[in-house]
Amino acid sequence: MHASLLKPVLHGYFRSSCSWRVRIAFALKGIEYDQVAVNLIKDGGQQYKKLNPMQQVPSVEIDGITLSQSLAVIQYIDETRPGPLLLPADPKKRAQVRMISDLIASGIQPLQNLHVIQKIGAEKAQWAQHFIERGFQALEPILKQTAGKYCVGDEISMADICLVPQVYNAERFKVDVEQYPTIKRLNQTLLEIEAFKVTNPSCQPDTPADLRS
Repeated sequence: MHASLLKPVLHGYFRSSCSWRVRIAFALKGIEYDQVAVNLIKDGGQQYKKLNPMQQVPSVEIDGITLSQSLAVIQYIDETRPGPLLLPADPKKRAQVRMISDLIASGIQPLQNLHVIQKIGAEKAQWAQHFIERGFQALEPILKQTAGKYCVGDEISMADICLVPQVYNAERFKVDVEQYPTIKRLNQTLLEIEAFKVTNPSCQPDTPADLRS
């Protein structure tokens, strides 16, 4: 069978925000895919290293290639599959989407990533809180400028795909999201959308029974 006719395979982890981003993108585009659970804590990811030398999730096997880095995967999906655009056609809006996505994906999320947190020791919760709050203090005024119904104007984009998992992380680390009214409003709006509901960490194939809802 031709590679492009095979279902994509997402190697991810239920609670990984980067894996969740890719699940949302697939759902928004209406793409069926298979999931393979990767637990980097349990097995140290040694087998997985062949697929992704960085030993991070997600990795996606699609169209005969393997891609890692969630934003690269989302942009590839957007460029090769029909359905709603995840990056706007307008260059200014597209740049704003990329700016917000990069702020989250490069400026906030990596600082509470598993490999970083494991090195911090007892201070891990305060560490994560500090860097999420620092990021949200920058993100809130940017979103005030760019947001309509969603992060950039009135169309769902890659920026929204990055925002929701990051707010989920913030809540896990007990960050008070009430301080950031624009972030809070956007997150609440997005959580009502089916593509965000069905991809939630609480209902994935590898979600432990005690965390299911």
